[in-house]
Amino acid sequence: MDYSLAALKLLCSQLKYVREAAASQNSFTLGGILFQRAWLQGVLVSASDDAQGGPLLLDDGTGLIELSLSGDFRLRHWRAGMYVMVVGGYVVRIGELPLIKVHKIVDLSQSPDREAIWYLEVIEAYKLFYQPLVEEFT
Repeated sequence: MDYSLAALKLLCSQLKYVREAAASQNSFTLGGILFQRAWLQGVLVSASDDAQGGPLLLDDGTGLIELSLSGDFRLRHWRAGMYVMVVGGYVVRIGELPLIKVHKIVDLSQSPDREAIWYLEVIEAYKLFYQPLVEEFT
C-alpha cells in the first residue's frame, strides 16, 4: 500500500467510474487521479452481530460496498443502523460488490447532521481537488 497516495472521499456511485491503473499494482484511477484507498461514510445495513454472520455492508445512499475488517476492528460489535466512516484499500471484484479492506473505521452515529455534512465534504473535495484533474485528463 502506497500511503503517499491520498484516500479519495467518494460515494459508492462514483466507484463505477474507477478503472484499474495499468502501471501500478492494486492502484486505480478516477479520471486522472491515482489512488489505492477510498474514504466513505454510510449506514451499516448488515453487521457483525447479525444472526446470519454475513458480510459487513455499508450503504451510503448511492450504493452498497462490502467491508473487510481485520485485527482489533473485528473485536468491536458493529450493528446494523450504525453510521460509520471507513478508510481502506479499494478492491474490485467481478460479479460481486466492491470491497474496502478497512484500515480505519469510526462510529459517527452520535454526530448530528453527519450524513448531510458528508455529502457536502464529498462535493467540496470533488470541486476543489478532483474535478480540475478529471477535466485535465479528459
